[in-house]
Amino acid sequence: MSEKYQSREERRKNLQSKSKGKPKAKKKTGGLFKKIFLSLIVLGIVGILAGVGTFAYLVKDAPKLDPKLLKDPIPSKILDKDQKLIYEVGAVNREYVNYKDIPKVLENAVLATEDYRFYKHHGIDPIRLGGAVLANFQRGFGAEGGSTITQQVVKNVFLTREKTITRKVQEAWLSYELEQQYTKHQIFEMYANKVYVSQNSHGLATAAKIYYGKSLKELTLAEAAQIAGMPQSPNNYNPFDHPDLAEKRRNIVLTLMDQHGFISKQEMEEAKKVSVAATVLKPEQRTVDEKPFDSFVDAVIDEVKETTDFDIFTDGLTIQTTLDREAQTYVYNMLNSQDIIKYPDEAFQAGIALLDTKTGEIRAIGGGRNQQVKRGFNYAIDSKRQPGSTIKPVLDYGPAIEYLNWGTYEMIEDKQMTYSTGKKFGNWNNKYMGPMTIRTALQLSRNTPAVQALQQVGLDKAKDFAVNLGIPLKEIFESYAIGGFGGKTIGVSPLEMAGAYSAFGNNGFYTKPHAVSKITLRDGTVISTTPEPKIVMKDSTAFMITDMMKSVLVSPGTGTLAKVPGLPIAGKTGTTNYTEDEIQKWGIKGSSPVPDAWFTGYTTNYTASIWTGYENRKTPITRVEDQRIAQLIFKNLMAYVSKDIDTPDFTMPNSVQKVRIEKGSMPAVLASEFTPDSEVSIEYAAKGHAPKKVSEKYNKLGAPVNPIAKYDDVNKNIVLTWEYPNPNNVAVQFDLTIDNASAPGHLVQTENSLTIPAIPGEKYTFTILAISGDKKSDSVSTSIEIPKPEKEKEQDNQSGDGNNGNNGNDNNGNANNGNANNGNGNNGNGNNGNGNNGNGNNGHGGGQGGTTPPVTTPENPASGQGTGSPGT
Repeated sequence: MSEKYQSREERRKNLQSKSKGKPKAKKKTGGLFKKIFLSLIVLGIVGILAGVGTFAYLVKDAPKLDPKLLKDPIPSKILDKDQKLIYEVGAVNREYVNYKDIPKVLENAVLATEDYRFYKHHGIDPIRLGGAVLANFQRGFGAEGGSTITQQVVKNVFLTREKTITRKVQEAWLSYELEQQYTKHQIFEMYANKVYVSQNSHGLATAAKIYYGKSLKELTLAEAAQIAGMPQSPNNYNPFDHPDLAEKRRNIVLTLMDQHGFISKQEMEEAKKVSVAATVLKPEQRTVDEKPFDSFVDAVIDEVKETTDFDIFTDGLTIQTTLDREAQTYVYNMLNSQDIIKYPDEAFQAGIALLDTKTGEIRAIGGGRNQQVKRGFNYAIDSKRQPGSTIKPVLDYGPAIEYLNWGTYEMIEDKQMTYSTGKKFGNWNNKYMGPMTIRTALQLSRNTPAVQALQQVGLDKAKDFAVNLGIPLKEIFESYAIGGFGGKTIGVSPLEMAGAYSAFGNNGFYTKPHAVSKITLRDGTVISTTPEPKIVMKDSTAFMITDMMKSVLVSPGTGTLAKVPGLPIAGKTGTTNYTEDEIQKWGIKGSSPVPDAWFTGYTTNYTASIWTGYENRKTPITRVEDQRIAQLIFKNLMAYVSKDIDTPDFTMPNSVQKVRIEKGSMPAVLASEFTPDSEVSIEYAAKGHAPKKVSEKYNKLGAPVNPIAKYDDVNKNIVLTWEYPNPNNVAVQFDLTIDNASAPGHLVQTENSLTIPAIPGEKYTFTILAISGDKKSDSVSTSIEIPKPEKEKEQDNQSGDGNNGNNGNDNNGNANNGNANNGNGNNGNGNNGNGNNGNGNNGHGGGQGGTTPPVTTPENPASGQGTGSPGT
């Protein structure tokens, strides 16, 4: 039966009273879940404790927040080789600005780019970090950074740039501490004054002065955005050197300012229309830096950055360098005046690297002419230009001597040839000189022999040889043999070329060119940075290449203008060419325009490499005299640094032997003892690899020796004998000349003796030489005088001298008071007899005419008896 209630409230109360009387069912306990929950709590607590412990361990060695470091960075001192201060990096070129003087437009540009939640976090911003990661995926790497402004201040002042967990944890901890001790405005002021802005300068106010000639308050939105974007990569976003990259970075900053509500879309679009290149200061408006050491400091800064983790601008380093103060000043003056070298115009550029040949230490750097700003483009270390023929010793002849054991006399034909690709190749003037030694080919800088040398040694070996000398080849083609680099290997710098050549001058030892020898930290720790030398070639290769390059400076070599009288120098010229397409495309004019002209050379003390040309390769060096300026720079520099020191010549090592090569022999042969001196070339070979064959072209026979002429009084004959050493049993004959007043003669025979009738009172001279085919020996001579008969002597004493008598009939001569006994002629005719041998032209008087015996010779056999007429 249903119950009736007066109201719903009465019904509710009644149901409640009934339910209280019923027994409650027992609930199941949640023991398992409770245990899991408690376990998770315990694990969480353990994890927290472990994390706290780890965090504490990682930050225990974190540096203290030093207010002095936050206020100003500690500059690094750069010392020359004599430990004298030349520069302080980080202590100059800083326009300090207080927070109240930083315009809002610049602050907003920095906040939008670096840390838009700067005023909302406490040093670390997880939201900012996540947003940065997302932005980098959406708009490309570098759109936003993950570090807060506070973290960047801490990192730049107290920590290194190494990317480790320890450094990131320490960075987070110090950032939190910094936020606790300083206001946001103070921290922003620290950032604004500490960021590096290229040009060897720090601070946003400094950037405004350098690039725009303005104070911060005068900056436009576009200018403020450009400066705010620089700290991410100061040198790459330098508007002087890279206006296109600077403008691209600025536009990213403007986009971020719009995105985060700092400017309107219209303001962003208007600012993006402004050209960075058009608004920065022009070269003539920039401050000229007269300090001669800036180019060398460039090399020091780059080297510290590349070889260490130190910040040279803030770490307070003491850097011992290799700088020669006087040489550096001379290089600076030589480049920046017309007093030493006459340059064609102000735009003409040059890069100079001077090394110590033995150690690889950089003594001076010439970064360029008329440079207007610090840390500008350095033509000695930053440029990558084609090396032209200066590469030939490194890539062609050096490897050939090293791997193929060529001597300096190796013959190559200068001829038109074909690359392995099938393309024909020739010299620039389409003229060829035929066979020549590699010495001559290098001396005259002929191109086709160089390519042949590279082909014979092989591309891979040639590349390895060059890379070991510090030439950064990424690939190699046959055209590289003459310095026509391209593709991945754009070119080389003067510093790299100087390093390669120094190994030739240092007996095959290569030491990487370096400007820093050691670094001393603030705590006194000394770190040596000097590279270790390494053997890159045999000393025989180094010497022979050196001796070949010495010929370049001797006429008719291409480098005679680089010669310094009295100084042993080896070196090589080099020029590059335009292709026909480039000449047409760029409208290149001139009879022999070149984009690059080089000279690289060395003594036993110094190595120097000089590049000359224009900033833009499209601008040619047209005049021949301007193409030789590199040689003149080298000559003046080498003469200056060598003036007060002894410069010994290069010493031939024991692994090399000197050889006498007969000129023009192909293949080369040794000169014989008979080769004329004018046909002998003094060359060099690695021991054990010299030619074995001796030339026979000019060989002479051995000369007869010990000639003796004796008079046989009994038979009235002359007996002539001689000796002939003939160890090789060569078939020879003897050519004899018999010289006397009345019966000269000539004959050829195989015997080494001769007997002829003797004319009393005559003097005979015999000349003997050996002959074999067309070869002849040197001659030997001997003489003998035949005595007169006693009766004839008495007649001579009684009579006057009948010389030149005119009355005799013996061949139109008449001896007065005498007898024409002694005349010796071919066609004499006496009165008392007929014969071919009697001649009374010069008879001597003295009584009854005597008889002249016949003389037998090949040309004049005896045919009768000649008798002179009696005197009256």
